Amino acid sequence: MGANKKITIQGEHFMVDGKRIWINGANTPWNKWNDFGGEYNDAWWNEHFALLHENGLNATRVWVNCNNNQGAVIIDEEGMVSGTSQKHWDDLDLFFAAAERHQIYIMATLTSFDHFQNRNNERPDASRWRKMVLTDEKVDAFVKHYVIPFTLRYKENPYLWSIDLMNEPDWAHEEEHRGNLAWADLSRYFARAAAAIHENSDVPVTVGLSFPKYHSDGFEGYEDNARYEGDKVSDAFLQNIYPNKNAYIDFYSVHYYDWVGKNYGSPFQVKPFGSPASGGWGLWPPKPAVLGECAANGSAGYTLTEDYQNAFDNGWQGVMPWTSNRVDGCGGFEELKPAINHMRDKYPELVFPLK
Repeated sequence: MGANKKITIQGEHFMVDGKRIWINGANTPWNKWNDFGGEYNDAWWNEHFALLHENGLNATRVWVNCNNNQGAVIIDEEGMVSGTSQKHWDDLDLFFAAAERHQIYIMATLTSFDHFQNRNNERPDASRWRKMVLTDEKVDAFVKHYVIPFTLRYKENPYLWSIDLMNEPDWAHEEEHRGNLAWADLSRYFARAAAAIHENSDVPVTVGLSFPKYHSDGFEGYEDNARYEGDKVSDAFLQNIYPNKNAYIDFYSVHYYDWVGKNYGSPFQVKPFGSPASGGWGLWPPKPAVLGECAANGSAGYTLTEDYQNAFDNGWQGVMPWTSNRVDGCGGFEELKPAINHMRDKYPELVFPLK
């Protein structure tokens, strides 16, 4: 019998076939915005995945729907979802075959604050997505017609490592042009989608929040608790909204850029769990924790290679810089390569445990 290639969770660690794996990762969010159901280029993804694997990368985060401008999800003016385009599935079939071919584990991001964002009349669907999260009925329609079909279609592919329900929902909450949505509504979606995924598969679930403000309940007696406004994806918060034991995230995928450090410090220099007073970054309780986004240019005062090593030393279970393909000014493959080479060469048994 061959090895079980699926990533599973054991305590604070990720495992593959009984062996620990450390996420020597990156973000490859898109080649062309809204690739899947849009202008998907299978040759590009295969070539890029081959390059990444050759250099030691074992996982990447991909936005399977950037803001729905390609019409992948069929959603009406009232926010009711009724289906998904066939081209979206056809493109994703090719994509997940490429991921398996090149042994790249995928964190699949299903939505982003971009779905809710006004862009100079470019986004006619923004109001539809804002309405979608406002009622159980509409969230359930999205889960029924998209989240569950996605999960069922790809759950047997071992390289679907995890499902990231939304990219940086903090901004859909905080900013008017992105909806000023209540956490109770955003987390209604997280709770009901997470429960559905867990009830239909063993694929781990996460949500990529921007900073600890909405990712920590604070700590008894800690003098700076005012910086935290409660963990909006904690088991307790999600299950209070949706009383279902399957409404939970399996691991933390936190994002970090230097502007966050001014108020919360750098996660590369501390362990994930506990208060800053105890040398932690505010997460609790312990689950596997990865840095799901950070600048490929490195953090202030440190190279990206140093960031990977410091994160590893402090108990983070992976680092996923933005990006492997230079979609903006935060860096690209040239900056990524030394860091992933370093981790591959120093910890080969953790980066590619099945070799």
